[in-house]
Amino acid sequence: MTTEFSSSSSSSSPSDRRIGALLRHLTAGSDSDNLSSVYASPTSGATGGSVFAHLVQAPEDPILGVTVAYNKDPSPVKLNLGVGAYRTEEGKPLVLNVVRKAEQQLINDRTRIKEYLPIVGLVEFNKLSAKLILGADSPAIRENRVTTVECLSGTGSLRVGGEFLAKHYHQKTIYITQPTWGNHPKIFTLAGLTVKTYRYYDPSTRGLNFQGLLEDLGAAPPGSIVLLHACAHNPTGVDPTIQQWEQIRQLMRSKGLMPFFDSAYQGFASGSLDTDAKPIRMFVADGGECLVAQSYAKNMGLYGERVGALSIVCKSSDVAGRVESQLKLVIRPMYSSPPIHGASIVAVILRDRNLFNEWTLELKAMADRIISMRKQLFEALRTRGTPGDWSHIIKQIGMFTFTGLNPAQVSYMTKEYHIYMTSDGRISMAGLSSKTVPHLADAIHAVATKTV
Repeated sequence: MTTEFSSSSSSSSPSDRRIGALLRHLTAGSDSDNLSSVYASPTSGATGGSVFAHLVQAPEDPILGVTVAYNKDPSPVKLNLGVGAYRTEEGKPLVLNVVRKAEQQLINDRTRIKEYLPIVGLVEFNKLSAKLILGADSPAIRENRVTTVECLSGTGSLRVGGEFLAKHYHQKTIYITQPTWGNHPKIFTLAGLTVKTYRYYDPSTRGLNFQGLLEDLGAAPPGSIVLLHACAHNPTGVDPTIQQWEQIRQLMRSKGLMPFFDSAYQGFASGSLDTDAKPIRMFVADGGECLVAQSYAKNMGLYGERVGALSIVCKSSDVAGRVESQLKLVIRPMYSSPPIHGASIVAVILRDRNLFNEWTLELKAMADRIISMRKQLFEALRTRGTPGDWSHIIKQIGMFTFTGLNPAQVSYMTKEYHIYMTSDGRISMAGLSSKTVPHLADAIHAVATKTV
């Protein structure tokens, strides 16, 4: 049965008349051959094949793919130590009480609107973020030599900074630690920089290869960009001492190397916001220039809000103003302007003394629980008499521990014990609890005492 639509029929409905008019418009001045050529266009699907049929299935992200595999595992004892997100002792995600209070304030404020933010983001958030990372008494802030823009968490801050440097800095090579966070090489390569590595981790000691670090940075061409993990190095959990940081600073300044700090764990590593920011402040105090990428994912638990900031410390306020103008040109075609909600939460917490103090207590509690997990795992391995020196577990700091396990051992632990981690042996200490430490210790002991 077919239905004919005629706009001349007095009994036809308004929708029928609109469809009829549309059909006449589409067929006006066209014969059937012309119409068939339109409908058989390469993207119409009429030919039966997709223009994207040549694509191959992309591999899972090596870090996020761990969670995909974990979710498919029906085992009741499975344990996910892959993704860097904090969990409570009960293994649950945590929303900080201070975050809930800040959100409630925002909800109760009927004057709040949902208009676009400026390209640089929420101005109050930017000012408070710069003070948090550089220090409220920072001479660079006092002299208006810092420009700060809100970005999409740490990843977005690194990408914006990378593209800015690729466009406006005379050196196009950035040196990153070996190893480093898996996303770093991709971010900077796509930003237009050439990525090289410098030695950092020593597998034999499971600590810092400080001599190798100094040699590689010393051999880098003058003016090269150097990515520095401000604290809680990802993935190793190995940080330089303050004395070593001073040597790094002197070397970099003597060669004119450009410091680009990635600060994803301020306050989350040691439990102290000031202690974890000290390496950055050392570089800023000497009057030189640097870039700092900040994230509030870990220290405020705002993972999904994607809240971050990029600060660039300049030689003068005039230069800082021009830098900001160019950052706008990077951001505008990338995402136009950043989201408002997460930045507003951060601003409420940072500007209110009571909320700020409450946040520092919650932050310290998270850091202390992770430190406690390190001690419990170390003691569990020692009690079992597990072969090898496992003291690096309590010497390393922050969310991650670089266990020293090889890919074959990791695979065995996943298959036999349903424990999921990245293939390089990195585990998230934040994913452990007092209940799951024995299970992990049993698995490590098993692979350490047999040939895998």
